[in-house]
Amino acid sequence: MTPAVRIGMAIAVGTGLYGVSFGALAVAAGLSFWQAVALSALLFSGGSQFAFVGVLAGGGSGAAALGASALLGVRNSIYGMQLNALLRPPRSRRALAAHVTIDESTAVAGGQTDPQEQRRGFWTAGLGIFILWNLFTAVGALAGEAMGDPRAWGLDGAAVAAFLALLWPRLKSGDAVAVAVAAAAATILTVPLIPPGLPILVAGAVAVGAQLLLGRGSDDASPAPEGETR
Repeated sequence: MTPAVRIGMAIAVGTGLYGVSFGALAVAAGLSFWQAVALSALLFSGGSQFAFVGVLAGGGSGAAALGASALLGVRNSIYGMQLNALLRPPRSRRALAAHVTIDESTAVAGGQTDPQEQRRGFWTAGLGIFILWNLFTAVGALAGEAMGDPRAWGLDGAAVAAFLALLWPRLKSGDAVAVAVAAAAATILTVPLIPPGLPILVAGAVAVGAQLLLGRGSDDASPAPEGETR
């Protein structure tokens, strides 16, 4: 077993087990067992899935939930372009590779230097997480149906908490914290004013704008090459 395979398997187990919480939260948000299972199988993007059920749990419409989910799924398109150049999968596997291109499979592939190890890490993590995530989504959805009223267990607000748990480890820089604070402020200000589900879209737009402004500021503040002036 190569190092990339070991890393991919370890990440697959840790991430796949988290599918239990998604299955339970999806049912708590009003989805049926089969809807929760289908969402994991077809969408297969943890952040996007939690955003979808979080909007529904908050009383938002299906369109608002879809918009929030799609907004977070844009990053996977960027990953796809990077991995297509890195791994160069054969045409027969491109559709499958695109489907299992997520944060974890991208990270495992990008963390390797040998081309063969990059491929092994990507497929081990991507397929491993897909199998376990869907398996444990089904387990969580069954458990959620057995629980009955989600409010009796405090699950009506758990989707938001789960989404914050995914976000927190990414706040490693001052810029990331600033973007998160700006998005949170936008959410707090808009929640009383617009229908449920739309504040997350506003927050997403604010986050993109804040990131662009911070990036432009960094470029402007970078020192000029020696012998040149700005």
